[in-house]
Amino acid sequence: MGRILQEYVAMKTDAVVASLIDYDIEELKVAANKLLHDATMLGGKGFGTSFFKWIASFAAIYLLILDSTNWRTNMLTALLVPYIFFSFPESLFHFLRGEVGKWIAFIAVVLRLFFPRHFPDWLEIPGSMILILTVAPDIFAHRLRNNWIGLAIDLFIGCYLLQEHIRATGGFRNSFTQKHGISNTLGILLLIVYPICAFIIH
Repeated sequence: MGRILQEYVAMKTDAVVASLIDYDIEELKVAANKLLHDATMLGGKGFGTSFFKWIASFAAIYLLILDSTNWRTNMLTALLVPYIFFSFPESLFHFLRGEVGKWIAFIAVVLRLFFPRHFPDWLEIPGSMILILTVAPDIFAHRLRNNWIGLAIDLFIGCYLLQEHIRATGGFRNSFTQKHGISNTLGILLLIVYPICAFIIH
């Protein structure tokens, strides 16, 4: 009798869990349809540019992380900092330009000045990025970021990093076949896609 009761409870629980999962999946479908509808209502082109801006920013952050961990090259990867500055999505840019970014920058400066032994080398470029985001003058933060000049700077940085990466790997074919080659090459190509897409649309 006890075993039959346990099987019955297990069946009931499985049915409840399955129905909850089905309900959640249906809600996700409805939310995806609403997002697609709103994106087309707002203008598909603007949504595409915004989407590529997010992708390019995270590709640049990914490349910075790779550089600080296991992608040591002779390339000037510090150029990713101005790239991120000019291509960072508006919501994150204003969030980090506010009080949160000021506190992060303050802590980074204090650590670097007073505790240099405890400030790891891999934090140099992210610390610089936060400093630039918080203290950049308004002409850079508002006018050049949302202008063709910022897009041209991003395109130049992306093209420079791509040609340096291809040169460092020994050719275009090798950039896709060496260890970490595909991820690095795709990340750098994403850096180029956003400014080209933004130039074409705007």
